[in-house]
Amino acid sequence: MHDFDDFYAAHYAEIVVQVFAAYGDRQDAEDVAQEAFVRALARWQRLDSYDDPAAWVRRVAFNLAASRWRRLRTAHAFLQSQRDEPVIEPPGAERLAIVEALATLPHRVRRAMALRYLVDLPIAEIAAREGVPEATVRSWLHRGRIALAARLKAEVNHA
Repeated sequence: MHDFDDFYAAHYAEIVVQVFAAYGDRQDAEDVAQEAFVRALARWQRLDSYDDPAAWVRRVAFNLAASRWRRLRTAHAFLQSQRDEPVIEPPGAERLAIVEALATLPHRVRRAMALRYLVDLPIAEIAAREGVPEATVRSWLHRGRIALAARLKAEVNHA
């Protein structure tokens, strides 16, 4: 049986980063990750026997984020119908291009880039979390930057 505190410490940041990357709001990502871990704690005896309990927590966090987004969208639509407020513009083309470019990267490279550039974790800590040498993390970050630069340059040239 594993200790829930160790599980939480090992997986909290990566789940926040993944939800943030998918939904774009860090505070909401932290909130839904916390809620997902609270639900996991209540079921820890059962979840601890799973091959990958972090996958369960991640799925719950993504479901919570999607539900929150739907509720906010519904509330926003209602408020718009009740008052004449300015419409909030959707994300710009640059932000969408970055999100699309990130989605093309291999999972471990994307996660390393998110942990480094969004969470500001040092390379040594990323290496420890991923169970790989620091040189591997540096290589992932280098390849990720090269791939993103090429993808974003191609987007600019096609625009």
